[in-house]
Amino acid sequence: MAMLALSLSLSLSSRPLSSSSAFLRSKQRAPHLHLHRLLLPKPLSSASTSACALTPPTPLADTTPAPDADPTPLFLRPATHRVPPTALAAFRRRASALVPPSAPHLHRHLRWLLADATDPSSSAAAASDGDGPALLRAPLEDLEAMWLRHVRERTPFQYVVGNEHWRDLVVAVAEGVLIPRPETEAVVDMVRAVEGFADGWWADLGTGSGAIAVAVARELGAHGRVFATDVSEVAIDVARLNVQRYGVQDKVEIRHGSWFEPLQDLKGKLMGVISNPPYIPTDDLPGLQPEVGWHEPKLALDGGKDGLEHLLHLCEGLSSVLEPGGFFVFETNGDKQSEFLVDLISTKWSSSFHNVKAVLDFADIKRFVTGYRR
Repeated sequence: MAMLALSLSLSLSSRPLSSSSAFLRSKQRAPHLHLHRLLLPKPLSSASTSACALTPPTPLADTTPAPDADPTPLFLRPATHRVPPTALAAFRRRASALVPPSAPHLHRHLRWLLADATDPSSSAAAASDGDGPALLRAPLEDLEAMWLRHVRERTPFQYVVGNEHWRDLVVAVAEGVLIPRPETEAVVDMVRAVEGFADGWWADLGTGSGAIAVAVARELGAHGRVFATDVSEVAIDVARLNVQRYGVQDKVEIRHGSWFEPLQDLKGKLMGVISNPPYIPTDDLPGLQPEVGWHEPKLALDGGKDGLEHLLHLCEGLSSVLEPGGFFVFETNGDKQSEFLVDLISTKWSSSFHNVKAVLDFADIKRFVTGYRR
Protein backbone atom coordinates (compact mmCIF):
# COMPACT_ATOMS: atom_id res chain seq x y z
CA MET A 1 0.00 0.00 0.00
CA ALA A 2 1.14 3.53 -0.73
CA MET A 3 0.74 4.51 2.92
CA LEU A 4 3.65 2.29 3.87
CA ALA A 5 6.00 4.31 1.74
CA LEU A 6 5.47 7.40 3.86
CA SER A 7 7.03 8.27 7.18
CA LEU A 8 6.10 5.82 9.91
CA SER A 9 6.96 8.14 12.76
CA LEU A 10 4.69 8.15 15.77
CA SER A 11 2.52 11.02 14.57
CA LEU A 12 -0.73 11.52 16.43
CA SER A 13 -4.01 13.04 15.37
CA SER A 14 -4.52 16.67 16.31
CA ARG A 15 -7.62 15.65 18.25
CA PRO A 16 -6.70 15.58 21.96
CA LEU A 17 -6.61 12.08 23.41
CA SER A 18 -5.79 10.29 26.60
CA SER A 19 -6.53 6.75 27.64
CA SER A 20 -9.48 7.76 29.79
CA SER A 21 -10.87 10.41 27.46
CA ALA A 22 -10.92 8.05 24.50
CA PHE A 23 -12.84 5.46 26.45
CA LEU A 24 -15.31 8.00 27.83
CA ARG A 25 -15.82 9.61 24.44
CA SER A 26 -16.72 6.24 23.01
CA LYS A 27 -19.10 5.40 25.84
CA GLN A 28 -20.87 8.75 25.72
CA ARG A 29 -21.85 8.55 22.06
CA ALA A 30 -25.57 8.09 21.59
CA PRO A 31 -26.32 4.37 21.08
CA HIS A 32 -27.83 4.85 17.62
CA LEU A 33 -24.68 6.62 16.44
CA HIS A 34 -22.36 3.74 17.38
CA LEU A 35 -20.93 1.87 14.43
CA HIS A 36 -21.65 -1.38 16.27
CA ARG A 37 -21.94 -4.70 14.49
CA LEU A 38 -25.48 -4.81 15.84
CA LEU A 39 -28.85 -4.82 14.12
CA LEU A 40 -30.88 -1.66 13.94
CA PRO A 41 -34.48 -1.92 15.16
CA LYS A 42 -35.38 -1.65 11.49
CA PRO A 43 -33.34 -0.89 8.35
CA LEU A 44 -32.90 2.81 7.63
CA SER A 45 -34.80 4.13 4.65
CA SER A 46 -35.14 7.51 3.00
CA ALA A 47 -38.34 8.00 4.96
CA SER A 48 -36.87 7.12 8.34
CA THR A 49 -36.87 9.97 10.83
CA SER A 50 -33.51 8.77 12.16
CA ALA A 51 -31.84 8.78 8.78
CA CYS A 52 -29.78 11.66 7.51
CA ALA A 53 -31.77 13.76 5.05
CA LEU A 54 -29.05 13.32 2.49
CA THR A 55 -28.82 9.55 2.87
CA PRO A 56 -29.69 7.59 -0.28
CA PRO A 57 -32.24 4.82 0.32
CA THR A 58 -30.00 2.19 -1.27
CA PRO A 59 -26.21 1.77 -1.48
CA LEU A 60 -24.47 3.69 -4.21
CA ALA A 61 -23.09 1.62 -7.06
CA ASP A 62 -19.51 2.57 -6.20
CA THR A 63 -18.58 4.19 -2.89
CA THR A 64 -14.83 3.62 -3.13
CA PRO A 65 -12.44 6.57 -3.32
CA ALA A 66 -10.98 7.63 -6.65
CA PRO A 67 -8.06 5.42 -7.80
CA ASP A 68 -5.63 8.32 -7.42
CA ALA A 69 -6.84 9.25 -3.92
CA ASP A 70 -4.09 9.33 -1.30
CA PRO A 71 -4.59 6.24 0.93
CA THR A 72 -2.42 7.67 3.70
CA PRO A 73 -4.38 8.44 6.91
CA LEU A 74 -5.07 12.16 6.94
CA PHE A 75 -3.27 12.84 10.24
CA LEU A 76 -0.05 11.22 8.88
CA ARG A 77 0.19 13.40 5.77
CA PRO A 78 2.58 16.36 5.74
CA ALA A 79 0.93 19.76 6.17
CA THR A 80 2.00 21.40 2.91
CA HIS A 81 -1.19 23.01 1.58
CA ARG A 82 -1.45 26.72 2.39
CA VAL A 83 -5.06 27.86 2.67
CA PRO A 84 -6.21 31.45 3.34
CA PRO A 85 -8.48 31.85 6.38
CA THR A 86 -11.33 33.09 4.17
CA ALA A 87 -11.22 29.93 2.04
CA LEU A 88 -11.14 27.71 5.12
CA ALA A 89 -14.08 29.58 6.65
CA ALA A 90 -16.03 29.22 3.41
CA PHE A 91 -15.40 25.47 3.39
CA ARG A 92 -16.60 25.21 6.97
CA ARG A 93 -19.84 27.03 6.05
CA ARG A 94 -20.44 24.81 3.01
CA ALA A 95 -19.77 21.65 5.00
CA SER A 96 -22.01 22.77 7.87
CA ALA A 97 -24.81 23.52 5.44
CA LEU A 98 -24.89 19.84 4.47
CA VAL A 99 -25.63 18.75 8.04
CA PRO A 100 -29.37 18.19 8.52
CA PRO A 101 -31.07 18.90 11.87
CA SER A 102 -31.58 15.14 12.34
CA ALA A 103 -27.82 14.46 12.42
CA PRO A 104 -26.18 16.97 14.81
CA HIS A 105 -23.31 14.55 15.44
CA LEU A 106 -22.00 15.44 11.99
CA HIS A 107 -20.99 18.88 13.29
CA ARG A 108 -18.67 17.10 15.72
CA HIS A 109 -17.28 15.01 12.86
CA LEU A 110 -16.61 18.19 10.89
CA ARG A 111 -14.60 19.58 13.79
CA TRP A 112 -12.63 16.33 13.96
CA LEU A 113 -12.02 16.38 10.20
CA LEU A 114 -10.56 19.87 10.39
CA ALA A 115 -8.53 18.96 13.48
CA ASP A 116 -6.95 16.00 11.67
CA ALA A 117 -6.34 18.11 8.57
CA THR A 118 -4.69 21.03 10.34
CA ASP A 119 -1.11 21.35 11.51
CA PRO A 120 -1.45 22.61 15.11
CA SER A 121 1.75 24.66 14.90
CA SER A 122 0.58 26.44 11.76
CA SER A 123 -2.81 27.11 13.35
CA ALA A 124 -1.12 28.76 16.31
CA ALA A 125 1.04 30.87 13.98
CA ALA A 126 -2.00 31.86 11.91
CA ALA A 127 -3.85 32.87 15.06
CA SER A 128 -0.96 35.11 16.14
CA ASP A 129 -0.74 36.68 12.70
CA GLY A 130 -4.46 37.26 12.48
CA ASP A 131 -4.69 36.76 8.73
CA GLY A 132 -1.99 34.14 8.19
CA PRO A 133 -2.72 31.08 6.02
CA ALA A 134 -3.36 27.71 7.58
CA LEU A 135 -1.26 24.71 6.62
CA LEU A 136 -3.45 21.73 5.81
CA ARG A 137 -2.63 18.08 5.21
CA ALA A 138 -4.86 17.97 2.11
CA PRO A 139 -6.20 20.46 -0.43
CA LEU A 140 -9.64 21.90 0.38
CA GLU A 141 -11.15 20.10 -2.59
CA ASP A 142 -9.98 16.79 -1.12
CA LEU A 143 -11.50 17.65 2.25
CA GLU A 144 -14.73 18.52 0.48
CA ALA A 145 -14.74 15.15 -1.29
CA MET A 146 -14.08 13.40 2.04
CA TRP A 147 -16.96 15.23 3.67
CA LEU A 148 -19.36 14.34 0.85
CA ARG A 149 -18.40 10.67 1.14
CA HIS A 150 -19.29 10.81 4.82
CA VAL A 151 -22.59 12.72 4.75
CA ARG A 152 -23.96 11.49 1.42
CA GLU A 153 -22.54 8.01 0.97
CA ARG A 154 -22.58 7.11 4.68
CA THR A 155 -18.89 6.19 4.56
CA PRO A 156 -17.76 5.75 8.18
CA PHE A 157 -15.90 8.78 9.45
CA GLN A 158 -12.99 6.54 10.44
CA TYR A 159 -12.48 5.49 6.81
CA VAL A 160 -12.74 9.08 5.62
CA VAL A 161 -9.91 10.32 7.86
CA GLY A 162 -8.08 6.99 8.07
CA ASN A 163 -7.99 6.53 11.84
CA GLU A 164 -9.93 5.61 14.96
CA HIS A 165 -9.21 6.74 18.52
CA TRP A 166 -9.10 3.52 20.55
CA ARG A 167 -7.89 3.29 24.16
CA ASP A 168 -4.79 5.50 24.24
CA LEU A 169 -4.02 4.81 20.57
CA VAL A 170 -4.77 6.53 17.30
CA VAL A 171 -5.20 3.46 15.11
CA ALA A 172 -4.78 3.79 11.35
CA VAL A 173 -7.64 2.13 9.45
CA ALA A 174 -8.57 1.73 5.81
CA GLU A 175 -11.49 0.43 3.81
CA GLY A 176 -11.29 -3.34 3.82
CA VAL A 177 -10.37 -3.44 7.54
CA LEU A 178 -12.86 -3.58 10.41
CA ILE A 179 -13.03 -0.40 12.49
CA PRO A 180 -12.05 -1.15 16.12
CA ARG A 181 -15.02 -0.82 18.49
CA PRO A 182 -14.91 0.76 21.94
CA GLU A 183 -16.29 -2.32 23.68
CA THR A 184 -13.33 -4.35 22.39
CA GLU A 185 -11.02 -2.16 24.50
CA ALA A 186 -11.97 -4.31 27.51
CA VAL A 187 -10.09 -7.28 26.03
CA VAL A 188 -6.77 -5.59 26.79
CA ASP A 189 -7.75 -5.16 30.44
CA MET A 190 -8.69 -8.86 30.63
CA VAL A 191 -5.24 -9.78 29.31
CA ARG A 192 -3.57 -7.53 31.87
CA ALA A 193 -5.48 -9.31 34.65
CA VAL A 194 -3.88 -12.68 33.81
CA GLU A 195 -1.11 -13.57 36.24
CA GLY A 196 2.30 -13.35 34.58
CA PHE A 197 0.82 -12.02 31.30
CA ALA A 198 3.69 -9.61 30.66
CA ASP A 199 6.23 -12.28 29.77
CA GLY A 200 3.88 -14.62 27.93
CA TRP A 201 3.31 -15.32 24.27
CA TRP A 202 -0.09 -14.23 22.97
CA ALA A 203 -2.01 -14.72 19.73
CA ASP A 204 -4.41 -12.15 18.28
CA LEU A 205 -6.39 -14.11 15.69
CA GLY A 206 -8.06 -12.00 12.99
CA THR A 207 -6.05 -8.95 14.01
CA GLY A 208 -7.59 -6.55 11.47
CA SER A 209 -6.04 -3.13 12.09
CA GLY A 210 -3.74 -4.63 14.73
CA ALA A 211 -5.29 -2.50 17.48
CA ILE A 212 -5.48 -5.31 20.03
CA ALA A 213 -2.01 -6.60 19.17
CA VAL A 214 -0.43 -3.16 19.54
CA ALA A 215 -2.27 -2.37 22.78
CA VAL A 216 -1.30 -5.69 24.36
CA ALA A 217 2.30 -5.41 23.13
CA ARG A 218 2.67 -2.04 24.85
CA GLU A 219 1.85 -3.77 28.17
CA LEU A 220 4.30 -6.67 27.79
CA GLY A 221 7.65 -7.19 29.44
CA ALA A 222 11.01 -8.07 27.95
CA HIS A 223 10.05 -11.62 27.00
CA GLY A 224 6.43 -11.07 25.97
CA ARG A 225 5.34 -11.44 22.34
CA VAL A 226 2.14 -11.14 20.30
CA PHE A 227 1.57 -13.22 17.17
CA ALA A 228 -1.10 -11.48 15.09
CA THR A 229 -2.75 -13.33 12.21
CA ASP A 230 -5.19 -12.32 9.49
CA VAL A 231 -6.30 -13.83 6.18
CA SER A 232 -6.79 -10.37 4.62
CA GLU A 233 -3.77 -8.84 2.92
CA VAL A 234 -5.28 -5.37 3.36
CA ALA A 235 -5.53 -5.98 7.10
CA ILE A 236 -1.97 -7.28 7.21
CA ASP A 237 -0.69 -4.06 5.59
CA VAL A 238 -2.66 -1.81 7.97
CA ALA A 239 -1.64 -3.84 11.02
CA ARG A 240 2.02 -3.58 10.01
CA LEU A 241 1.64 0.19 9.69
CA ASN A 242 0.24 0.46 13.21
CA VAL A 243 2.88 -1.86 14.66
CA GLN A 244 5.65 0.24 13.08
CA ARG A 245 4.10 3.58 14.09
CA TYR A 246 4.02 2.52 17.73
CA GLY A 247 7.49 0.97 17.61
CA VAL A 248 6.49 -2.51 18.80
CA GLN A 249 8.09 -4.49 15.95
CA ASP A 250 10.14 -6.39 18.54
CA LYS A 251 6.94 -7.40 20.36
CA VAL A 252 4.50 -8.13 17.52
CA GLU A 253 4.98 -10.64 14.72
CA ILE A 254 2.33 -10.42 12.01
CA ARG A 255 1.56 -13.60 10.08
CA HIS A 256 -0.66 -13.94 7.03
CA GLY A 257 -3.15 -16.80 7.14
CA SER A 258 -6.45 -18.07 8.50
CA TRP A 259 -6.87 -18.39 12.26
CA PHE A 260 -4.49 -21.05 13.65
CA GLU A 261 -2.87 -21.99 10.31
CA PRO A 262 0.13 -19.62 10.66
CA LEU A 263 0.78 -20.81 14.24
CA GLN A 264 1.81 -24.42 13.66
CA ASP A 265 5.19 -23.78 15.30
CA LEU A 266 3.53 -22.45 18.47
CA LYS A 267 1.43 -25.42 19.52
CA GLY A 268 1.25 -25.66 23.29
CA LYS A 269 3.36 -22.51 23.74
CA LEU A 270 0.82 -19.68 24.01
CA MET A 271 -0.16 -18.07 27.29
CA GLY A 272 -3.25 -16.65 25.67
CA VAL A 273 -5.47 -16.47 22.59
CA ILE A 274 -7.50 -13.36 21.78
CA SER A 275 -10.00 -13.03 18.95
CA ASN A 276 -12.76 -10.72 17.80
CA PRO A 277 -13.99 -12.90 14.90
CA PRO A 278 -16.90 -12.36 12.47
CA TYR A 279 -20.05 -13.21 14.42
CA ILE A 280 -23.03 -11.64 12.62
CA PRO A 281 -25.48 -14.25 11.22
CA THR A 282 -25.49 -14.05 7.42
CA ASP A 283 -29.21 -13.31 7.22
CA ASP A 284 -28.78 -10.35 9.57
CA LEU A 285 -26.22 -8.53 7.43
CA PRO A 286 -28.82 -6.61 5.35
CA GLY A 287 -30.19 -5.08 8.56
CA LEU A 288 -26.91 -3.53 9.65
CA GLN A 289 -26.45 0.23 9.67
CA PRO A 290 -25.46 1.57 6.24
CA GLU A 291 -22.09 2.69 7.59
CA VAL A 292 -21.41 -0.94 8.49
CA GLY A 293 -23.27 -3.02 5.93
CA TRP A 294 -22.38 -0.93 2.90
CA HIS A 295 -18.76 -0.20 3.73
CA GLU A 296 -17.10 -2.54 6.23
CA PRO A 297 -15.66 -5.82 4.92
CA LYS A 298 -18.09 -8.74 4.84
CA LEU A 299 -15.09 -10.95 5.59
CA ALA A 300 -14.88 -9.35 9.03
CA LEU A 301 -18.65 -9.40 9.71
CA ASP A 302 -20.19 -12.59 8.32
CA GLY A 303 -20.26 -15.36 10.93
CA GLY A 304 -22.23 -17.82 8.80
CA LYS A 305 -25.78 -19.09 9.21
CA ASP A 306 -26.01 -18.61 12.99
CA GLY A 307 -22.99 -16.34 13.46
CA LEU A 308 -21.02 -19.12 15.16
CA GLU A 309 -19.02 -20.55 12.25
CA HIS A 310 -15.71 -18.92 13.14
CA LEU A 311 -16.24 -18.96 16.90
CA LEU A 312 -16.73 -22.75 16.84
CA HIS A 313 -13.58 -23.16 14.73
CA LEU A 314 -11.66 -21.16 17.31
CA CYS A 315 -13.03 -23.30 20.13
CA GLU A 316 -11.95 -26.46 18.31
CA GLY A 317 -8.36 -25.28 17.92
CA LEU A 318 -7.77 -23.69 21.31
CA SER A 319 -6.46 -26.68 23.22
CA SER A 320 -3.73 -27.37 20.67
CA VAL A 321 -2.04 -23.96 20.99
CA LEU A 322 -2.53 -22.99 24.64
CA GLU A 323 -0.03 -24.01 27.27
CA PRO A 324 -1.38 -25.47 30.53
CA GLY A 325 -3.06 -22.63 32.42
CA GLY A 326 -3.37 -20.60 29.21
CA PHE A 327 -6.14 -18.00 28.89
CA PHE A 328 -8.56 -17.23 26.05
CA VAL A 329 -11.02 -14.42 25.35
CA PHE A 330 -13.40 -14.22 22.40
CA GLU A 331 -15.76 -11.39 21.53
CA THR A 332 -19.28 -12.45 20.51
CA ASN A 333 -22.53 -10.98 19.21
CA GLY A 334 -23.95 -10.85 22.72
CA ASP A 335 -25.92 -12.77 25.30
CA LYS A 336 -27.21 -15.76 23.33
CA GLN A 337 -23.92 -16.53 21.57
CA SER A 338 -21.92 -16.13 24.78
CA GLU A 339 -24.26 -18.33 26.80
CA PHE A 340 -24.21 -21.01 24.10
CA LEU A 341 -20.40 -21.03 23.93
CA VAL A 342 -19.98 -21.14 27.70
CA ASP A 343 -22.29 -24.15 27.88
CA LEU A 344 -20.61 -25.87 24.92
CA ILE A 345 -17.04 -25.42 26.13
CA SER A 346 -17.97 -26.37 29.70
CA THR A 347 -19.52 -29.66 28.56
CA LYS A 348 -17.88 -30.79 25.32
CA TRP A 349 -14.38 -29.69 26.36
CA SER A 350 -14.70 -29.86 30.13
CA SER A 351 -11.53 -31.95 30.35
CA SER A 352 -9.56 -29.22 28.56
CA PHE A 353 -10.90 -25.95 30.04
CA HIS A 354 -12.12 -24.55 33.33
CA ASN A 355 -13.48 -21.30 34.75
CA VAL A 356 -15.31 -20.65 31.47
CA LYS A 357 -17.66 -17.68 31.74
CA ALA A 358 -19.40 -14.85 29.92
CA VAL A 359 -18.15 -11.32 30.66
CA LEU A 360 -20.23 -8.15 30.38
CA ASP A 361 -19.27 -5.14 28.30
CA PHE A 362 -19.95 -1.58 29.50
CA ALA A 363 -23.55 -1.86 28.21
CA ASP A 364 -24.14 -4.94 30.42
CA ILE A 365 -24.25 -7.23 27.39
CA LYS A 366 -22.55 -10.61 27.67
CA ARG A 367 -20.03 -9.64 25.01
CA PHE A 368 -17.07 -11.88 25.83
CA VAL A 369 -16.32 -15.52 26.63
CA THR A 370 -13.21 -16.27 28.68
CA GLY A 371 -11.64 -19.36 30.19
CA TYR A 372 -8.43 -21.19 31.06
CA ARG A 373 -6.68 -24.31 29.73
CA ARG A 374 -6.35 -27.11 32.28
